[in-house]
Amino acid sequence: MAGRFPPRTPSTRTTVRGGHVPVPGPAAEPPAPDAVDLGLTLGPLRRGPADPTFRTTSDGSVWRASRTPDGPGTLRVAVRAGAVEAEAWGPGAQWLLDGLPRLLGSEDDPAAFVPRHRVLAATHRRRAGLRLTRTGLVMESLIPSILEQKVTTDEAYRAWRLLVRKYGEPAPGPAPEGMHVMPDAPTWVRIPSWEWHRAGVDDKRAATILRAARVARRMEEAAGMEAEQAQQRLELIPGIGPWTSAETIQRSNGAPDAVTVGDLHLPGIVGYALAGDRGADDAAMLELLAPYAGQRHRAARLILLSGRVPPRRAPRMTPGNIAAL
Repeated sequence: MAGRFPPRTPSTRTTVRGGHVPVPGPAAEPPAPDAVDLGLTLGPLRRGPADPTFRTTSDGSVWRASRTPDGPGTLRVAVRAGAVEAEAWGPGAQWLLDGLPRLLGSEDDPAAFVPRHRVLAATHRRRAGLRLTRTGLVMESLIPSILEQKVTTDEAYRAWRLLVRKYGEPAPGPAPEGMHVMPDAPTWVRIPSWEWHRAGVDDKRAATILRAARVARRMEEAAGMEAEQAQQRLELIPGIGPWTSAETIQRSNGAPDAVTVGDLHLPGIVGYALAGDRGADDAAMLELLAPYAGQRHRAARLILLSGRVPPRRAPRMTPGNIAAL
C-alpha cells in the first residue's frame, strides 16, 4: 500500500541509485525478455522511501507527481500482461502522457551495451528489463542532486521531503495521500533562509539552488541538448560540478555515458567489481570503464545492481544537524 516501504537502503548515494524500487502487486507471469521493469527504470527518480513526488501502490502502479512546462501533473503507470497502462491528471497531464515512451526508455538502446566482464554479462542478462529513463525535466532532478552534495542520503532525502511538502502543492487527481508536486522556480527563490536551515541545508547548497532557480528556463533547455552540452550548461552555475550535472542528466536526458565522477563510493565499487581494487579513484574507474565508452553510466548501474560491492570497513558517516546550531 502507499504508506508501506521496503527496508532502508544503506546511506550511500551509489547503492541507492544502483538498486531498484520494488513495485508490489499480485503474482504475475514471468515478464517477456523485452518487457520494461518499472522498478529498475523509474527507481532512480525516487528520492528516498518517503519521497512525496513518488509512490508505488499495492496494485503494481508507480505514481509520479511532476512540474511540467504546462503545470503540475500526476502520472500513474503500470505494466499488465506486458502492456503499459497509464493515466494522468492536472494541467500537465497531456505533457506527461506524451512523454511516457521516453520516460520508459523508448530512446534507450540496451543492445548497444556489450558486456566485457563476467559480472556485467550476468547482471545484464538478469536485469533485462532495465531501461534508462528520460524525463525531459531538468529542475526536478537538479535540485535534489544539489541537496545530495557532500551529505548522507538520509540528510538529503529529509531536506527534499520537508521542502517539497511545505512549499510544493498537493498532486492533482486521485494520487496517494501525501503526494506533492515540487515547488515552481519562483517559490524556491522565495524560501526564507531559516527554512533552509530547519531542513538541514547549508548556505552553500541553498545558494546553488537559488542560482539555478533564477535561471530555471535556461536550465530546462538542457533537456533537449546532447549530454556533454547539457552538462556544460548546468555547470555554468557556481556550485554545480561534474558530479551534480551527471546525476541530473542521467535522469533528465537518459544519458547512457554520463558516468558519475567525484562520488565517495562509486570508484571503489567499480574497481572492486571489475579488478578487485576497492581503493580505485576516479581515474582508475574511468580506465576500467573505458571499454564501455558510450555506455559507461549503464555499466556503472549494472555493477551496482550486481551486488558485488566491497565489504564495509568503517562506520557510516554520522548525519549532521545544522538546524541545532
